[in-house]
Amino acid sequence: MTMGGQDGGGARVPAADFDATALGAWLSAHVGGFGAVTRIAKFPGGQSNPTYRVEDGARAYVVRRKPLGAILPSAHAVEREYRLIAALHPTGFPVARPHALCEDPAVIGAPFYVMELVEGRTFWDGALPESAPAERRAIYEQMVDVLAGLHMIDPEAVGLADYGAPGNYFDRQVRRWTKQYRASQTDEIEAVERLIAWLPATLPTQARTSIIHGDYRIDNMIFDAAAPRVLAVLDWELSTLGDPFADFAYFAMNWALPSGERRSHLGGLDLAGLGIPDLDAISERYCARTGLSGVGQLDWYFAYNLFRLAGIVQGIRKRFLDGNASSAEAEEASKRVRPLAEQAWAFAVRAGA
Repeated sequence: MTMGGQDGGGARVPAADFDATALGAWLSAHVGGFGAVTRIAKFPGGQSNPTYRVEDGARAYVVRRKPLGAILPSAHAVEREYRLIAALHPTGFPVARPHALCEDPAVIGAPFYVMELVEGRTFWDGALPESAPAERRAIYEQMVDVLAGLHMIDPEAVGLADYGAPGNYFDRQVRRWTKQYRASQTDEIEAVERLIAWLPATLPTQARTSIIHGDYRIDNMIFDAAAPRVLAVLDWELSTLGDPFADFAYFAMNWALPSGERRSHLGGLDLAGLGIPDLDAISERYCARTGLSGVGQLDWYFAYNLFRLAGIVQGIRKRFLDGNASSAEAEEASKRVRPLAEQAWAFAVRAGA
């Protein structure tokens, strides 16, 4: 297979990623109205599934593929992502329109799917420095409302009754991320070992089963260019069926963790001065829209979510060491495993560990 290069239409293709001519031929055959590839550009960042902007001179599309090389079992499941957005799009929930799925790795070296390119704003800094206080408040309230809307969709009604395994969500997730961590483990980290023992012994009771995004944060969505309205929620790789508190707590962690650690974090900021709702206000709004009576022991959920993040970043570290990481940022990201585990254990202590 010819890697990289430039086709007759003048496509600019990242070197050594895939054969642009083969992709163009497949798109012409499977995406209605697709012409000839005129340009391909890789979106920067992202450690999961490499993502590209593909243009045919008339329209722009997004192609999202699995990483090349060896990957962990069940990871990078673009087929699941495609199935989910195809189920959600007809409901009016804000996701990009799905166009086609290719499960044949022979075409460009790995399975991939194609969806519309949604134009709008992406916010990389949770403090929203370019927005006025009223817009900041509206943006955060919109994010809460969209998350609540996702959790109120009946999985069975949209054909996703089998999208997640039955039983306690946190039980199976703790087991899954423990297994994933062990499969990619490179060091002995005391905080991880403590969490692996403590989390399964303290699992919360699950009251509801919903569609879970798994990575719900401000930079995983596209907003209308002129209004505080979410046009598309992106990056569904970690989606499943489970306890909606997992999603809410992941979102809520932005209020609990210090700003500066990650651009979405809000801890320590003057929220009132910025116009950003505090965690109590966000929790009340979420509960009002879902009918839930409260958000439970958030410190436990924070410990779990940080443990899961440590497992994800450990996978990035292993892929980096094996030469299969999908971003130049992978080496730096892989240094976060121990700090994430130690933060998780600090929340576990606050939750009674």
